Amino acid sequence: MTAAHPQDAQIRALYAAFLDGWNRRSGAAVAAGFADDGDIIGFDGSHHRGRLSIAADLRQVFGSHQTAAYVGVVRSVRPVAPGVAVLLANAGMIPPGESDFDPAFHTVHTMVAVDEGDGRWRITLLQATPAAWHQHPEAREALTEELRGLLTPQ
Repeated sequence: MTAAHPQDAQIRALYAAFLDGWNRRSGAAVAAGFADDGDIIGFDGSHHRGRLSIAADLRQVFGSHQTAAYVGVVRSVRPVAPGVAVLLANAGMIPPGESDFDPAFHTVHTMVAVDEGDGRWRITLLQATPAAWHQHPEAREALTEELRGLLTPQ
């Protein structure tokens, strides 16, 4: 078992801000959490480099078509070196005009965050990997149910 990161809450908030920016369809809001030289690798393999490029590229994506909304659940935040942490999360997407998840778009988010030296954490890499779980369809269904539970008022 790995120890929780001392800035766990701050790093989780960075991921939450990424999801919020995506769901608001704001390239600028998504990019705001990235380091100047940060990278984002999308579900489809698209690669965007640098905060300014991420903002411009996602502005174009959001302007050209409706995008699905993310709902994510953080699985872990752990230190990997001084000033570096890895966050692992699972996320599902609700397609535009729908009210439920499309399990074909479940993803594993891997986020590497760095402390820029001033106590402010930034995303240096966020990668979305399809969570198909071909050998374990029950895992995909379990994630769908878990994410649905996050949408249901408690």
